[in-house]
Amino acid sequence: MLGQGPGGRRRDWGSLSFYGALALTVLVLIVVGTVRPDQGGASSGNSAQPQGKATAPPAWMHKLRPGEKPPQFVLFSFDGVGSHLHWQRVLPIAQRTGAHFSGFLSGIYLLPDDQRAKYTGPGHGPGKASIGFGGTAQDVRTRVDDLNRAVAQGVEIGTHYNGHFCSGNEPSVGAWTKAQWNKELDEFFTFVRGAPGLHVTPASIKGGRTPCLEGRFDQLLPALAARGMTYDSSQVSDGVAWPVQQHGVWEFWMPLVKVKVLHGKKVIMMDYNLWYQLNGAQDDPSRSTAFKDVTLDTYRAAYNAVLKGNRAPLVVANHFNDWAGRAFSDATEQFMGEVCTKPETVCATYSEVIAWMKLQDPAVLTNLRNQPNAQVP
Repeated sequence: MLGQGPGGRRRDWGSLSFYGALALTVLVLIVVGTVRPDQGGASSGNSAQPQGKATAPPAWMHKLRPGEKPPQFVLFSFDGVGSHLHWQRVLPIAQRTGAHFSGFLSGIYLLPDDQRAKYTGPGHGPGKASIGFGGTAQDVRTRVDDLNRAVAQGVEIGTHYNGHFCSGNEPSVGAWTKAQWNKELDEFFTFVRGAPGLHVTPASIKGGRTPCLEGRFDQLLPALAARGMTYDSSQVSDGVAWPVQQHGVWEFWMPLVKVKVLHGKKVIMMDYNLWYQLNGAQDDPSRSTAFKDVTLDTYRAAYNAVLKGNRAPLVVANHFNDWAGRAFSDATEQFMGEVCTKPETVCATYSEVIAWMKLQDPAVLTNLRNQPNAQVP
């Protein structure tokens, strides 16, 4: 399958998994200026705004006029989103640049450790998971506060499911049936509803990303669609591609791109995948600067390729992690700070891009999808 094997190893760890488990291992008007999600002329729309705080649609949220190019959407997304320190770093950058982004929550991060038995993953025993649970009750309260602050700032919260059962921890998500995905989703939404004071509601969660990018998507996607969910961002495309609908759900592709220092080898553009290819995912803080530079170069090359090419939404997928001396987190945060202030660029959520696509003439979207996928030269 595309993306698997040495060049595209599908491996993924949530933020708490690193600390608890790593030891086991806009539309753009062609104008001069910046297209920003939180400004009057260039806002990311109100799909991620808190209830009761609706704002006017941004200037880019309109049907394309003849000859008008799409905005260059950049979709930052983070898996797990359990780390208070990372929320403290990323939210100020988004606020300063006007960026909106998406956080895919691991549901068991809402369960204190002493309540872990409330979770039973499909085919697994009670309290079993491949990542950590929520820590102390105070840890969970802090996490709820972080999530509430994020939502108030325009962040979209999606699902990273619960137990993070990747290949090798069977039955893994790669083999789950529709019924098993539904069981996992039922538990996820139970944890969301049961988290005291959490402003995220089940109805607001419209999509997510699977653990390790694994799954039988003919089983997962119908389960999402039946719940009124609208997108997934787990499958891999060769280059940067426009989203397509599968089983009633929009698939936002994870791009497979060339990495120059790897002699043009293609890698899934995600922090862990880059780390694995650079040094086998060995934690070596002494190489932090070098790995950060490689990651930034890769992001910039992908952005330039798609901006000059098919203008497909660019998915920049990561974790709240401190791998390799924080190399990948630092690179992502620096890239967010620079790209989200560029002209003709909108750092948006998945639901905001879907709202924009719904405004377009279907023939226009078909023409965009028929363009060649943007490739890093």
